[in-house]
Amino acid sequence: MIILAIVSLVLGVACGQWLFSGNTVELLETTADYALSLLMVSVGISVGANKLIFRKLRENNLKILLIPFAIVISSVMGGYITGLIFGMEPNVSMAIASGLGWYSLSGVMMTELAGAEIGTITFLANVFREILSFFIIPVIAKYLNHYAAIAPAGATSEDTTLPMIMKCTDEEVAIVSVINGVVCSIMVPFLVEITFHII
Repeated sequence: MIILAIVSLVLGVACGQWLFSGNTVELLETTADYALSLLMVSVGISVGANKLIFRKLRENNLKILLIPFAIVISSVMGGYITGLIFGMEPNVSMAIASGLGWYSLSGVMMTELAGAEIGTITFLANVFREILSFFIIPVIAKYLNHYAAIAPAGATSEDTTLPMIMKCTDEEVAIVSVINGVVCSIMVPFLVEITFHII
């Protein structure tokens, strides 16, 4: 999936540079809006279809939501600090970090909010977060604790990084990982919008 995303980006850059006209690019931007809406509907369907999530939430009296909220807060604060280091506007750097690894959604949103350059940075930052998660999860699971291993994955902990989390932890953590991914995925569009307009 990661390789496909990177190849798609490179092909897109090449097509935008040498093949497509301005009219085609405008058409693609409109199409991206519809694709984004479809993506959000599909996430909603997957959440509604997963009965285990709601059962686990009832069993834990919503305490289980502390993990995704801690991940959200630390990711946004990390974006803020990184923005200070690189001289980026705080609202932009926090919005980039608010993608929580969901590069397809956050990249499109930030392109619409801040332009193609920031959209590309957002896309790449969140792709790299997902890639690095595959290397960081085993280390955290081994040397810290299993629940902390969910943190690097962010919104991807319900899909692409879930197999790695399952391999390095246990079934209980895997269930929490799915719930974390669902909650983070739901929060991404709101977080990106709110953090971008916060200052």
